[in-house]
Amino acid sequence: MSNTDVIIVKPLGQDAVILFAAEELARYLGRVTGQRVVVDADAKGDAICLGLMSAFADIAAPEVPAPYCDDAIYVDVGGARGAIAGINPRSVLLAVYRYLTELGCRWVRPGVDGEIVPRLAELPEVRVAETPSYRHRAVCIEGAVSYEHVRDMVDWLPKVGLNGYYIQFREAHTFFNRWYQHLDNPNVPGERLTLEKAVEYTAGIESEITRRGLLYHKVGHGWTCEPFGIHGLGWEQDEEPPAEIAQYLAEVNGERTLWGGIALNTNLCYSNPEVRRIVVEDIVRYAGEHPDIDYVHFWLADGTNNNCECAECRKARPADFYVMMLNELDAALTARGLATRIVFLIYVDLLWPPEREVIRNPERFVLMFAPIVRTYSEAFRAGNDLPELPPYVRNRLEFPKSVDANVAFLKAWQAGFGGDSFDFDYHLMWDHTNDPGHYAIAKTVAEDMKGLRAIGLNGFVSCQIQRIFFPTGLAMAVMARNLWNTNLGFDTIAEDYFTAAFGADGNLAREYVAGLSERFDPMYLRGDKPGADTEAAEKLATIPAHIDAFRPVIEHNRNAAEACHRQSWFYLDRHAALATALAEALATRARGDRAKAAEQWAAVRQMAWDLDSEVHPVFDAWLFTGRLDGRFR
Repeated sequence: MSNTDVIIVKPLGQDAVILFAAEELARYLGRVTGQRVVVDADAKGDAICLGLMSAFADIAAPEVPAPYCDDAIYVDVGGARGAIAGINPRSVLLAVYRYLTELGCRWVRPGVDGEIVPRLAELPEVRVAETPSYRHRAVCIEGAVSYEHVRDMVDWLPKVGLNGYYIQFREAHTFFNRWYQHLDNPNVPGERLTLEKAVEYTAGIESEITRRGLLYHKVGHGWTCEPFGIHGLGWEQDEEPPAEIAQYLAEVNGERTLWGGIALNTNLCYSNPEVRRIVVEDIVRYAGEHPDIDYVHFWLADGTNNNCECAECRKARPADFYVMMLNELDAALTARGLATRIVFLIYVDLLWPPEREVIRNPERFVLMFAPIVRTYSEAFRAGNDLPELPPYVRNRLEFPKSVDANVAFLKAWQAGFGGDSFDFDYHLMWDHTNDPGHYAIAKTVAEDMKGLRAIGLNGFVSCQIQRIFFPTGLAMAVMARNLWNTNLGFDTIAEDYFTAAFGADGNLAREYVAGLSERFDPMYLRGDKPGADTEAAEKLATIPAHIDAFRPVIEHNRNAAEACHRQSWFYLDRHAALATALAEALATRARGDRAKAAEQWAAVRQMAWDLDSEVHPVFDAWLFTGRLDGRFR
């Protein structure tokens, strides 16, 4: 190609997602080649054509169970001509990013400073035809976030092969408010976000989801309060509801009141047909008003051991009443002609499956396994002898920590439900705070993604903070790539990731963060490892020296020519200071000097707040300080 050549990108059809895919291809190809790249649907002659597989006579679409939900991509491009196709419009966009990845583009974190875009004199031949290992490959909003944080995450997802996004609640107020009120950082003045502004931000994110054709998940908790006129904005204390509402609330310890003063945590009297009618009618109304939502999540209250103890509710498990409502909801949606998919949750008290009720129309529903109390010192695996379920004792339940015990509950539900399903898990919501190097948790993520099929699940929705790229984004990289292809090895992904993120010394950065994880000892920090605290203290005490030994490598790369590499080393430098101080506080705690450890932690917390303005795109100070406060309290 000469400098006067024009590369033509030719979209087939007028689908908005395919047109966006064409714009993205043209934008990045212009940077890769330095050539003029134009989008022209009417072009004649050589062009890179992109569209649905059905638009190409010579492309045979693979058989997938549900072409709208399941992805498949096809790329056959040599030079400035060829075909990029998908089984649905979203897959076309995924195929574009996969083609660019094969050219050498990488996206190591959200935002422009996470992009690697090579310059190529010639466009090589690229041929790919793949279907991903799993249907569900999505991220759920959590943590403290600005509009821009979430927008950048949604933009990043399809670039790494993920295909869905989940906005919890109706307007995600609590997550945005944590940022804009600066609950994460008292150094910064803030004010409570209005509900109207949260609705505006959510609408903006929805438009970004739609623009990319991502599978859209919505709501979750809140159906136990919103239909009764009580806002479920978050986990803050709420005012007591009007007296006429109390009759619908769960009776616990002889009282019908908000559980702990929090509406989202308050269950209802599910044996009451009027309660079920009010909830079902509200879900049907909401689904009818929001046809753009692919998966409406219908969860019961958050919290544990908070189910109704009235005489009628005691006649069946909560799961029986839950399935009863699911069947009533299916009938009501069917009567309205609504095809909305409903996600139901097996979680805490609902881990115990129904004894009598059975879901009558499994095609309507998706089972969501949420083992929130599991340990991350173990990964999902097949072929184990699973333990028997403990007995269900209303409001006196103890929850399993081991992975096998949690999977035993999943298998008990699967015995009566064979429909679609996924894991909803929390590796990057909390457990990464037990692994400041993020290397050990990345290994667990990789193993879990590979093990999902073996336990009968068709993918993963990660309930996680959005700013999870400090010190690196390795855990997100292995999540995305192993959800697409379970055959990819951890080392292969890690080598590619660290080279992309850090450049020539990427292997040294990898060894360094792996060393951090080993020395912080996540199994000890999460309480899964027996042994004397003195042993942990000795290991933690080696961290400052480990960091100091690596500082010359950081300094050597701080002025790297590539902007993405330069920013990665900057973040690693800032993380090194925080990790040094945290290790010293944890070592003091492990030696038994709780008072001094608390003083040291206060200094670490202040350091996190001080760093916030420099590292907030990759680091959630609200989660970090809130989670570790409890450890030092």
